[in-house]
Amino acid sequence: MNPSANGWIKKLLKEVAKNNSFLNLESETFYSALRDCGFIYGSNFDVVCDVIQNKDFTEEELCKTNLFLALFHTHSNANTDSPFIESAINFYTEINQLKTSYFLGFLGEKKSNEQLEKIIQKRIQIDDNFITKNFNYFIINALLYVDILAYQEYLKHNSISIEYIKNLEASIETISLNILDSKESKNQYDISLIKLFEASLRFQNSESITYAEAISNIKFDLEKYYILDLACMATWSDKTIDKNEKLFLIQLSTDLQVDSSHINQSIKTVNSFYTTHKDHIALLNSNNMVQSFYKNSSTMVKKLITRNSKRLYQELKNNKELMVLLSQSTSRDLTNKEQKKVQEQLLNIFKSIPSLAIFMLPGGALLLPLVVKFIPKLLPSAFDENRIEE
Repeated sequence: MNPSANGWIKKLLKEVAKNNSFLNLESETFYSALRDCGFIYGSNFDVVCDVIQNKDFTEEELCKTNLFLALFHTHSNANTDSPFIESAINFYTEINQLKTSYFLGFLGEKKSNEQLEKIIQKRIQIDDNFITKNFNYFIINALLYVDILAYQEYLKHNSISIEYIKNLEASIETISLNILDSKESKNQYDISLIKLFEASLRFQNSESITYAEAISNIKFDLEKYYILDLACMATWSDKTIDKNEKLFLIQLSTDLQVDSSHINQSIKTVNSFYTTHKDHIALLNSNNMVQSFYKNSSTMVKKLITRNSKRLYQELKNNKELMVLLSQSTSRDLTNKEQKKVQEQLLNIFKSIPSLAIFMLPGGALLLPLVVKFIPKLLPSAFDENRIEE
């Protein structure tokens, strides 16, 4: 089975038929298996539950395989009569219509294994560029489990509310922000990342959600376990969990009404995982993970804007209101209403430029403040009022 070749889902389903015991696992046990193989952390090193033997799968191939198996396990344990392939495609079609238009190119095709292969490939792969992939693994692929939680909701109700996904993502960002802010000592990059989170939340919501609101959004056990694991990931940014961070994690588990043994296990697991694999995860090789993430994210945003400068310039020229707001953002803080307007209009532009669709995926909105910051700097001619049009 080669996850990079056409027809891999059909072959994988044949393999699963020979080794399907994982489908009988309780959802919490299967979640732990997804964490152990790295899927929850956005860095896959094994196929979940050793469903198939892999000797030379790339990280991308492992990620595709684990996403498929997680969707399949969720469907197999749901009360539904809808065939799996059709159900999964319908789910992503509904997400696409509600949120991104990211899969637009092939969602009109006949529902088939091949169509789902294209969706999964598009879902996990943004670019072959190293920096983009770095961001992809740590933010977008660490949020792939949001797909699984949303698919679970979809199977319950035969539809998915965009509010469910928005609330879950906003809760993840708010709690991650609180974790970063709980550090005893913060360097300039910690502060920059905190500001980035804060700005991102303002762009996504007319009002930032509070910690209490974030907690109230997290209702189900798997959501709680996932939030705790992401919080533990956030504390590991400087390779140590200080006293304040440990207190925050304990308080978080209390607020989520999760037994303290669970947070202790989460801390132990993330320490073990990152210690074992740190030499194979680019960001963890740096002395300061936050510094590397912030620098890499800035570099990636600059590169994407520069690479698409002609298309962006044309789109911006046709939107005077957005031009004015972006220009004003360089000299003053935009109001919440203005930030919301900038976000909506930028996302509309990104829909028409495929390589900028990264900003529309889960986690991608985190970088919107950097987009707003860099567009006027990297496209100065678009903002030069004295420029004479040829």
